[in-house]
Amino acid sequence: MIIHHATVLTFDPDNRILFDGAVRYQAGVIDAVGESPTLLAAYPDDERWDAEGKLLMPGQICAHTHFYGAFARGMYLPGPPAKDFPEILQTLWWKLDKALDLEGVRSSAEVCLVDAIRNGTTTLVDHHASQHAIDGSLDVIAEAVLQSGLRAALCYEVTDRDGPAAAQAGIRENVRFLRRTQEEQAAGQGRLAALFGLHASLTLSDATLASCAAAASRFHIHVAEHPADQYDSLQKSGKRAVERLHDFGITGPGSLMAHCVHIDGWEMALLAETHTFVSHQPRSNMNNAVGAAELTPMLRKGMAVCLGNDGFSNDMFAEMKVADLLQKAAHSDPRYLGADQVVKMAIHHNRQLAATLFDRPVGIVAPGAYADLILLDHYPTTPLHPGNLPWHLLFGFSGGQVHSTIVQGVPLMRNRQLLTCDEQAVAARSRKAAQATWERYLRL
Repeated sequence: MIIHHATVLTFDPDNRILFDGAVRYQAGVIDAVGESPTLLAAYPDDERWDAEGKLLMPGQICAHTHFYGAFARGMYLPGPPAKDFPEILQTLWWKLDKALDLEGVRSSAEVCLVDAIRNGTTTLVDHHASQHAIDGSLDVIAEAVLQSGLRAALCYEVTDRDGPAAAQAGIRENVRFLRRTQEEQAAGQGRLAALFGLHASLTLSDATLASCAAAASRFHIHVAEHPADQYDSLQKSGKRAVERLHDFGITGPGSLMAHCVHIDGWEMALLAETHTFVSHQPRSNMNNAVGAAELTPMLRKGMAVCLGNDGFSNDMFAEMKVADLLQKAAHSDPRYLGADQVVKMAIHHNRQLAATLFDRPVGIVAPGAYADLILLDHYPTTPLHPGNLPWHLLFGFSGGQVHSTIVQGVPLMRNRQLLTCDEQAVAARSRKAAQATWERYLRL
């Protein structure tokens, strides 16, 4: 296939923009990028897709999400509103995850996968919890991912909050799924990956952390989303959360720590030294009123700060905009962060994270990368060049402009028509499963 007559944003090391560009791929992998006349002449027998001037770029990557959070939309929560994040956890999330059954696990994932295809997010790093339906839950999500055609890295959230049996079940689920994905990737089936999931320091005992550390080497965990995580860690160990986790081997080049809103300079230095990834979720942090992460010093230190959505919509263009605006508002300074730094997080750092999970690059238009591509109905109204591309991305692009979504060379949506998912059927199943989940929630 050759997609031609496109404005191609490569996000390669030279940050090339090809204004009459073409991308050729076969067997799901890009093998040529260049000017349309050149590629069309070189491969006259290839199938052709005329982009008609649309913008072509890599599919977006979401570094941290929760598919099961889809069932919180419109949910009635009895009693007075939660006054802070610990109460939100106790009144909403820790009851919702116990109310899920495997049908709800699959259905909530399907909802998010449809949303991702529509918004051009082709790779997602999910963090799952369903405390009364642990065994096999990652397989259920994986089946939905494979059916959708998207790419995802999955994990199960190990926690002690529901007792030792549930904690051990979570460990087993992670270990089993890690082995499954390792075998599949070795066989060349590359759209699924795994990390070992942990909830947060504040719900993990020393014994459970030790068991998890003995079972894996790459982890996905919430860190210091609220000061309560730090208070608990200090009480348990006399150390702050990152330091406590580091002592158990949870930090490291393949590990991902979500949020890190309330870490200090010493913790930042430790994360930088261990090459641990951090993911930032600005819309969620604002919604939970937990504060704004100190992104500028993290980025100055050279940390690989990524961008996720924590279960909000999979319009990562919206997340990029909010990331920039939150920093400016939090510091009362319009010079804070900036579009170039947001693009570094959302495109380049997210791509680095994905490179630790999958066998070929994603998030780049270059030979050898998987053909994970999106076409957008976006026609710049001011000059576009590599120097101002980040500001075009933040202030001109949106998920609603996504026209077509392709993963590993397979179109999942073309001309806004979904090809792998029946959206109406997904929505109908979701309404039924969500209603049953809400009823179980109210009985807890």
